[in-house]
Parts: sequence; structure tokens; C-alpha cells
Amino acid sequence: MFSFLIGLVALVAGYFIYGRLVERVFHPDQRLTPAQKRADGVDFIVLPPAKVFMIQFLNIAGTGPIFGAIMGAKFGPASYLWIVLGCIFAGAVFDYMSGMLSMRNGGVGYPELVGKYLGKRVKSVTLIFTLFFIMLVGAVFVYSPALILSSYYDNSLLWIILIFSYYVIATLLPIDKVIGKIYPLLGAAILFMAVGLLVMLLVKFPSLPEVWDSLGNMIPTDDAGYDPIFPCLFITIACGAISGFHATQSPMMARCIVSERYGRPIFYGAMITEGVVALIWAAVASYFFYASPTPGFSEMGVNSGLATPAPNIVVLITNDWLGTIGGILAVIGVVVAPITSGDTALRSARLIVADWLKIDQKKKLKRLYVSLPVFIFTISLLLWQINNPDGFSVIWQYFGWGNQVLSVIGLWTITMFLAREKKFYWLTLLPAMFMTCVCLTYLFVSKQTFHIDYTIGCVAGILSMLLITTIFFLALRRVRKESLLKE
Repeated sequence: MFSFLIGLVALVAGYFIYGRLVERVFHPDQRLTPAQKRADGVDFIVLPPAKVFMIQFLNIAGTGPIFGAIMGAKFGPASYLWIVLGCIFAGAVFDYMSGMLSMRNGGVGYPELVGKYLGKRVKSVTLIFTLFFIMLVGAVFVYSPALILSSYYDNSLLWIILIFSYYVIATLLPIDKVIGKIYPLLGAAILFMAVGLLVMLLVKFPSLPEVWDSLGNMIPTDDAGYDPIFPCLFITIACGAISGFHATQSPMMARCIVSERYGRPIFYGAMITEGVVALIWAAVASYFFYASPTPGFSEMGVNSGLATPAPNIVVLITNDWLGTIGGILAVIGVVVAPITSGDTALRSARLIVADWLKIDQKKKLKRLYVSLPVFIFTISLLLWQINNPDGFSVIWQYFGWGNQVLSVIGLWTITMFLAREKKFYWLTLLPAMFMTCVCLTYLFVSKQTFHIDYTIGCVAGILSMLLITTIFFLALRRVRKESLLKE
């Protein structure tokens, strides 16, 4: 428990200390924002900062900081370390910089930013990858809350239809009509869940594995779910530490902020808040798997232990700790998190396509025909999930890797921006190098991909990362030469 408490303090301190450093590097000013210059009553609308923060938090806080933290806790207390350090030095920096970069460039979407700083070829690949990924998010974040809700009312198909119908409405209507009105209320459910579980952790104060006792992999090697802690922990826990998906969401809020000086509390602060939620769930899951002298699953009469699915753990823990009413409210919070990311995932897909094709989104009909292909493809993924028993597990595995690939592209984009502007680019260069190594190593060693020898895969991942870093510096040198010639 002490590792958990130190982690909470570190996250809060990280916002005030490192967050201020990051802000100084970017240097926000008093220029007009896209919400002021391009107001259209649909996507570019000035909203109160507190409301923008809540929308940003709910946009990024999908099932990742809950399910990802639960699955990541199986590795042991190393999960605490990754959530805290990843969130402060990588995830929150990434969210802040990507959101502020979007504001500086008229509120453009993620692929447009990549194209500006890494070139048209990288933009084209990113555009296709991003659209596919966020439609994957839409499908996952329809199916996962439907599974949880079906445990209370056994009709997952009905929940899927209702949730997706809401997604259609939220994608098409102006941002202040649905999302801007209900998100503060939905946010209360998530905060209740997090605070309720935190209080119960403090009351129970269970004996949990500590960081200083062991950072090794606590999953037994003979367990069917065994994976090496590197790189798998850093793929499993994404949204609670660093997530590429967030860069697809931040431009929506970059179009609603009235001043650049609100960037740190909104972008950096929302990610720190998500890190707190992830840390709480990691501690709860540690109690479930490893509490001493008796693991939580034994106390609850569950025999599957480490193999217990994350949604089942959510229902078991919340009902046991918070009672029937509190459990229902907490589960609502868990359900709200993915739904409020899924709706904005499809909305961001509409905006990305509209930016790409240069289609104005003020008229309803134009918003509809831009959105139709997005809806059709997402429905196809949903049908595949429903008809395949392991469909959700398969999609989730590729979701985690795809999420971190997006973060890698974004980190290199931000690093190029900082280097071109002669700012302190090591701020994102080191996270970019680390996450590049993680993603490439996972590609080589994962059972779902090439599955080559672990040692060879790690060496290949490091060498590939060094090659990409070299290519980056060569590209930077070329850009700087071109800049000097223009001067």
C-alpha cells in the first residue's frame, strides 16, 4: 500500500512541478485561439475551462485506465512505477504538447500535425492508421460497456444497439448540445467510483506487494497468460501512462479553449487525473491477485485468480466493497468511461476525414455523409466481435499495440516541432526512443505477431530504435539546412 500512496503523491507533485516545466518549454501566450477565430457553432465553440477539462478527461479515460491497469497489475508492483513515471514524463507531456500544437495550427487533427512536421508520406500512413484505429476504438468501446451492462440485464445486443445509437447522435450534433451538457454529470460517476475505491483501500489498508520488494514479473512462467514484463507491461497499460489515442481527441478540445494558458490544467491535468484512476485500479487489482495473507479473489470465493476477466473483477470488487447501490454507481462510472471515449472517437474520425477532404462541417447533411463510412466500418467490426467468441480479446490485443504506435508517431512529431523551434526537444526525444523500442520489440516477440526468440527480439528492437533515431537526426539536419537557406 505504501508504494501506491507514494505514487498518488508523486502524480500530484508531477502536475505542479514537471507540468510547469513543460509549459515553460512550450511557452503559451495570449494569441487568439481557434475557438475564437473559427467559431462555427458546431465544432469550434468557446466552452468554460472546467467543462473543457471534464470533456477532455472523459474523452481520454476509456476502458484503458481501468481494464489496462487491472491486466497490468498481474505483473506486480512494476505497474505502479510505469503508471506514475509514464504519466508524468511521457503521457501528460504528450497530451499537453499535442493539444497545444493543434491550437497553434488552427485546431487541426492529428494526421495534419504529423504531415506538417514529419512530411506527407508519414501523414498518409498516419491518416489511414489513425482512422482504422479510432474506428477500432469505437467498436471496442461499444462492446466492452455492453458486456458489463449485460451482467445486470442479460441482453448485450440491446445494449450494443443503444450505445451505438448514442454514438451516432453525439458524432453528428454540435459539441455543446450533447457532449457539452451531459459530460459533467457523467464525470461525477467516474469520480465517485475512483473516490469510493480509494476510501475502501485506505480503510482496508491491505498488505500489497511493494516496489522495493520486487520489480520482477509476478506472473508464474507456467501460467497461460504469462508475458515478459518488457515490453508487454508497457503495451498492456497504455491509457493510464501514455496513449496515442489521446492525440486524436485533444484537437476537439483545442477547438473549444478560450486561452492557451488553460492548456496545462486541461491537457496535462486531465492525463494526470487519468493516471490517478489507473493507479487506484492497479492497487485494487493487486489486492484481488496478490493481497497478503489472502488474495481478494479467495475472499470472494472466485477460483480463477489471475485468469479472472477484467470486467468480472470490476463487478466483483465494486459490489463487495461499495455494496449494491454503491456497486451499481461505480459500475456506471466504469461503463461511462468507455462510452464517453467511444462517442468522441467516432466524432474525431468525422473531423479527420473532413480536414483531409476539406469539407466544411457546418451543415448537417455534410456531417452525415462524412460520417456514414465511419459508422458502416465500425458496425462491421462490431458484428465480427459478436460472431467470434474471442473477438473482443483479439481486438483488444491489437488495440493496445496500435495505441502505442500512435503515441510513437506523435512523440516524434512533437520532438521535430521542438527541435525546429530550438526548444528543449529532449523532453519528448527520450520518451519517443523508449516507446519506439517498446513497440518494435513487442512486434518481434509477441505471441500475436512474429514471436521470435526473446533475446533476439529485444536486440532487434533496440537496433531498430537506434536506426529510427538516426533517421530523425538526419531529417532534422536537412530541415535546419533548408531553414538557413531560406533566411
